[in-house]
Amino acid sequence: VEMQKICFRCLVFCFAFFLLPLHSAYGDVSYSFPEEMKRGSVIGNIAKDLGLEASRLSARKARIDTEGNRKRYCDINLSTGDLIVAERIDREGLCGEKILCILKFELVLESPLELHHISLQIQDINDNSPIFPKDLIKVEIRESALKGARYRVNAAHDADIGQNAVQSYVLQRNNHFVLGLQTNNAGIKYGELVLDKELDREEQQELKLLMTAVDGGSPQRSGTVVIHVTVLDANDNAPVFSQAVYKASLPENSPLDTVVVTVSATDADEGVNGEVTYEFSRVSETARNKIFSIDRPTGEIGVIGTIDFEAVSSFELRIKAKDGLGLASYAKVIIEITDINDNAPVIYLKSLTSPIPENASPGTEVGIINVQDRDSENNRQVRCYIQQNLPFKLVPSIKNYYSLVTTGELDRELVSDYNITITATDEGSPPLSSSKSVHLSVADVNDNPPVFEEQSYKAHVTENNKPGASVCSVTARDPDWRQNGTVIYSILPGEVNGVPVSSFLSVNGDTGVIHAVRSFDYEQFRSFKVHVVARDNGSPPLSSNVTVSVFITDVNDNSPQILYPAPEGNSFMTELVPKAAHGGSLVSKVIAVDADSGQNAWLSYHIVKSTDPGLFTIGLHSGEIRTQRDIFESDSMKQNLIVSVKDNGQPSLSATCTMYLVISDNLAEVPELKDVSYDENNSKLTSYLIIALVSVSTFFLTFIIVILAVRFCRRRKPRLLFDGAVAIPSAYLPPNYAEVDGAGTLRSTYNYDAYLTTGSRTSDFKFVTSYNDNTLPADQTLRKTIDFAEAFDDSDGSSEVGLNC
Repeated sequence: VEMQKICFRCLVFCFAFFLLPLHSAYGDVSYSFPEEMKRGSVIGNIAKDLGLEASRLSARKARIDTEGNRKRYCDINLSTGDLIVAERIDREGLCGEKILCILKFELVLESPLELHHISLQIQDINDNSPIFPKDLIKVEIRESALKGARYRVNAAHDADIGQNAVQSYVLQRNNHFVLGLQTNNAGIKYGELVLDKELDREEQQELKLLMTAVDGGSPQRSGTVVIHVTVLDANDNAPVFSQAVYKASLPENSPLDTVVVTVSATDADEGVNGEVTYEFSRVSETARNKIFSIDRPTGEIGVIGTIDFEAVSSFELRIKAKDGLGLASYAKVIIEITDINDNAPVIYLKSLTSPIPENASPGTEVGIINVQDRDSENNRQVRCYIQQNLPFKLVPSIKNYYSLVTTGELDRELVSDYNITITATDEGSPPLSSSKSVHLSVADVNDNPPVFEEQSYKAHVTENNKPGASVCSVTARDPDWRQNGTVIYSILPGEVNGVPVSSFLSVNGDTGVIHAVRSFDYEQFRSFKVHVVARDNGSPPLSSNVTVSVFITDVNDNSPQILYPAPEGNSFMTELVPKAAHGGSLVSKVIAVDADSGQNAWLSYHIVKSTDPGLFTIGLHSGEIRTQRDIFESDSMKQNLIVSVKDNGQPSLSATCTMYLVISDNLAEVPELKDVSYDENNSKLTSYLIIALVSVSTFFLTFIIVILAVRFCRRRKPRLLFDGAVAIPSAYLPPNYAEVDGAGTLRSTYNYDAYLTTGSRTSDFKFVTSYNDNTLPADQTLRKTIDFAEAFDDSDGSSEVGLNC
């Protein structure tokens, strides 16, 4: 290698003697020669190249001058006029990585005074070998890494440039990795370990690889580094920077320990795999050791040296974030050195439209803002914004003008005023900002109809109410303002049972209170519905409807109505009770109804007065009159019962009727009813009544003889004639009454056949007959022809007996 260096320098020396001088148009001279020439080596004959006499150089005090205190790398031989090397010239030390490295000197002659400019272009020679940042590169790779995974290796640095810099990398042959060659944006080539075969930590926990960096010079130089690969258990998440590029502005003359920027990377792994540390990856030695430092745990980049804007205007740092087991990622930090920012932006409100209608469409311009900053360059670059939770935004316009526009629908009912804070921040470091508040009002638009507090209303009104009484109140709310929110109530036209609804109810237009126009009767109708309209006073007006259901509550204003026996008049009803009736036999039934409803129609029956108080009883709720005991011969034939029917209202209403009962088995005894008629009605018996009684008695005696004959044959007890239900003729029932169990109204299985007694226009009597399921219609003649033999066929059945008049 030493012999190669000597031969190379000899070639360079010979080449320098054959260099042709490069003359400028102004008589200046330029030379190009390689670096590292020995002291005393001739660069060129400057006297010949400038047309000077070499013999007069000494007399004219020829010398080489430099600017300031800069070293003088060349000198002039006054006897020969040769320009020779005076000091070691190292291109890398003088110009670093610059492509062109030029040294400028001046040749000064006196008597007369002459000044010639000399430019020396230093050419690079391959005198530096590639050097890796570290002799040992440690790489930690998880065993779950897939084939084709790439792992960057720090690039080797070669102080030479061009072809003499690093050109390629060579990786020692191994079983798991191949080498990939990459070039970054700056043109620097670096190597990557490409996984060619998956790793298995259980088989091999670490590998040592030898990587060689080779430059393109002649003779070729190289540098090596040992890559120590540690195989880890699956650490499958590398740190991820929050930004790929961090930018910061740093004022010149910033004090020491100033934090420039904090880089942040997160690792999704846990434990040691997620512990991130930071370090510089590739920065110049000056920036690393004299100007900036990085805090390994926090990522804070701080100032440790003097910042001079005139020396360096920007820095570019490569930051490496590495987790606890070796996975790493990289980010770039660009630090711009700026002048001091000492002027805050100023905000001017040029115009404002207030109030703005709430139905303004999105994108409506409501104001114009102008922002000015007296600083220069980046310090005068201003960002203007407002808080995020408002339906407004700033749209950049011409130069430093912004338009304040709406971004969504406005609703005065939700927010009627906005205080918009406009903030302007410049790009200085630290940034300066200022704020300005703008008050904006929203004008109301009639965009909300009245809304009732309930979806429907129910009102309960007691019948017989006073006209003008309050029924209920409806309320509707309108969130609009002033007249747009003023609510007026009215009732929609309609009919209830053919009558206009306005004749039933009225509503107060201001308060929504509904009044009854008339008195209601539960028995006429029990409920009805009206529709109330709530309309605001906007233009155009908006409205909404609600249904009000009015329910009439029953009042006990109807006394019970007795259907049977018929109300007393010019005639009366008489029931015939056989003497053989036993205790508990059904004698008759009082039928009554009540036009009211509910408990007001629950009827109860009571015997108020009777001829023999212990002989008959009445069902409390059924109205059925039964014997309490067997009938004795000593009991009076004529039995009069006064029955009271009461409802269950508060207060209770009642009605009374008289039931006439005759205890007799023989029709011959029927004429004695004249005494009843006389006692009860105080009327005279006419001859017609006598004739009728005689006729009926004759027929009745015949009927009794037939019954006795059948009875003797069948040996049936006469009490069977009175077991079972009593049938009441349906003709006694009004068409509008229906059966209600326990309320005293008629059962559909009851029918009675009534016959007038002979010879009287003022008295009636009825013979009780029983029908189980055959009820005759009310509009037909009450007739039933019975076969006497069939009538007594079943000893357990009810008797059916009929008479034809």
